Amino acid sequence: MRNGSNGRRRPLIGITTQTLQSMDGIPEGLPQSWVMNRKYFDAVVHSGGLPVMIPLYYDDLDTLRGIYESLDGILIPGGVDMDPARYGEGPHEKLGRIDPPRDGVELQVAQWAREDGVATLGICRGLQVMSVGAGGDLWQDLPSQVPDTMKHDYFPNEGWERDHLAHEIELLGRSLIREIWQMDLAPVNSMHHQGIRRLGDGLARTAWAHDGTLEAAEDPDHPFYVGVQWHPESMEPSDPPTRRLFSAFLAAAGR
Repeated sequence: MRNGSNGRRRPLIGITTQTLQSMDGIPEGLPQSWVMNRKYFDAVVHSGGLPVMIPLYYDDLDTLRGIYESLDGILIPGGVDMDPARYGEGPHEKLGRIDPPRDGVELQVAQWAREDGVATLGICRGLQVMSVGAGGDLWQDLPSQVPDTMKHDYFPNEGWERDHLAHEIELLGRSLIREIWQMDLAPVNSMHHQGIRRLGDGLARTAWAHDGTLEAAEDPDHPFYVGVQWHPESMEPSDPPTRRLFSAFLAAAGR
């Protein structure tokens, strides 16, 4: 950790990135780049941490491990779909864009962090990565594969604000996420079309939507290994429970 101006040590939080070319609307021919939404970085800074980008050295584990070992916590953000080959399936017709280098880096870093007790927060896709890394699998497209689910895909490119409160979730009484949120029901935003089908080994289901879609999970034997299906980084500036989530994550990283 690094000292702040007040002398307190600020946890160094690694935020995984995505390949620019994996995103919709990016023209071909640009140099390969690694990018990530600024909101994740701002949420870490507002909570007292120092954010850094984790580059996608999926094919250089020595370098990736060296970067990982410099960090106090890991944040795995939202983004494009996971490659279903990672959980032993072929692509569904509704599968969106994928980013195999990102899959490789995030699965590896999540595994190390879980083994080493490093504080980890997974957001949307990040929750799915944590589950798949533990042997779980996904619905590749909730609307077509589970047609009785409610709408979860309130995407900004379709006109929805990122902080639009889409639906309520129910939080498990005896869980870290319930302890942080301090309520049994909570409204959340929602920007995903994939979801957890089978939760990974050793992870506990801690929040769900009224249609049964899993909304949060954690490892009860880990100091802080928490994944949520919604996007708290978009709620952090104005929502007290969300600020408590990031503060708890940073506190765990600081320890």
